[in-house]
Amino acid sequence: MHCSVLRSFRLLGFFLILLRFTVGAQAEEPSKLTIVTSYPPAFFEPFQKAFEQKNRDVSISIIQRNTASASRFVIEKKEQPADMFWASAADAFELLKRHGSLRKVHPRDTGAPEKVLGYPLNDPDGYYLGFALSGYGIVYNGAYLAQYGLARPREWQQLLEPAYSGHIGITTPSRSGTTHLMVEALLQTYGWERGWAMLSNLGGNLSTVTARSFGVASGVAQRRFGIGITIDFLARTPSIGANDAVFVMPSDTVFVPASIGILSRARNVDAAERFIDFILSEEGQRILLTPAVGRIPVIPSLNRDLLPGNDAGLLKDTTFDAGLSAERYGLVNLMFDDYIVRRRAVLARLWKRLAEFEAMKIASPKTQSLLSRARHNLEAPPISEAEADRLDSALKAEWPRRIAWSPLQVEFAARLRGNIERKLADAEALIAEISGAQGARWRQ
Repeated sequence: MHCSVLRSFRLLGFFLILLRFTVGAQAEEPSKLTIVTSYPPAFFEPFQKAFEQKNRDVSISIIQRNTASASRFVIEKKEQPADMFWASAADAFELLKRHGSLRKVHPRDTGAPEKVLGYPLNDPDGYYLGFALSGYGIVYNGAYLAQYGLARPREWQQLLEPAYSGHIGITTPSRSGTTHLMVEALLQTYGWERGWAMLSNLGGNLSTVTARSFGVASGVAQRRFGIGITIDFLARTPSIGANDAVFVMPSDTVFVPASIGILSRARNVDAAERFIDFILSEEGQRILLTPAVGRIPVIPSLNRDLLPGNDAGLLKDTTFDAGLSAERYGLVNLMFDDYIVRRRAVLARLWKRLAEFEAMKIASPKTQSLLSRARHNLEAPPISEAEADRLDSALKAEWPRRIAWSPLQVEFAARLRGNIERKLADAEALIAEISGAQGARWRQ
């Protein structure tokens, strides 16, 4: 009996020691910081490694999606614990802010200005912070241009010239947050009417619309087309530069901040704040300068020779309105897809014929009127700015993929499609009339 009791006490002591060891081991396990990001591993891994080396009590877990998918993940997957959102497109942060998915975060003293060439560095409402800068530009393949006898483009307006018809690639803004920001910068700088005229003209010169952002620079490198509109870090990878691809920034370029924010449902706020402290520290900012990452730091002492003067840039005379961009995010993407992407072949044919007739410098007042009317039909946006402003917010916000449209959305999409088809049909009829008149004149 005595031996049995003694044996029981010994077993109990053993289990207590084991329990203490297990609890201690669990206590020493690092806490998890979950980050939802659109960045590829080559970008986030250097930050992850450096941060974890300095913060042994934190382990970073990454959920990697493209920007649109990452935004939907945060909004829709409320049961999925996540702490931070880390991406390039300000629209995505504005969308999350509107859905109450972000918590306020205090700015860090980096010495950076409030705006960089007209673009606010941090969210004025305090829900996300800019940590890196990137510039938009033109990537071209010198060998390709020489083959077709094309000049090397340096400015945005050159891309609208008829000579570049069929030689330009771009990503659709509905699949690329970076492209969406570029489209919005044009609309906000030049206005709704003139901005859409430029986009339509550009659409007439497109060779293709790629499915992903990186497809533009790689397409130029592989000579599938000669010119692309992209952002610096996508065009400056070693594999791109090794294939005769050259990246240039127009004088009216746009520099946009990449941002980071803490989610409203974050469970590890302390680690999230420390991660922001790290990427905005000098050590974190220097990681941006490494070739694998290739971004411009926001700390002035590190970007002094990497940015143009304050009198440069597309937004030099205005301030980019990220709230407006997010408010009409879905509308702009829908219009671009329906008009520029789906009607690319029709636009290319009509713009090419129009350019041919305009180059003839026909003196006939009637023909000049027909040309002017045809150009107006090609340049006019599918809906006016006044009508766009009056639209229900549900028609202007993001239209999620793989989700059935509401009756209101179905009706509006059909009306938009009808407007586009009418304008293109009118332009086609006018160009056909000019062609007929010129043919009759040549037969006389």
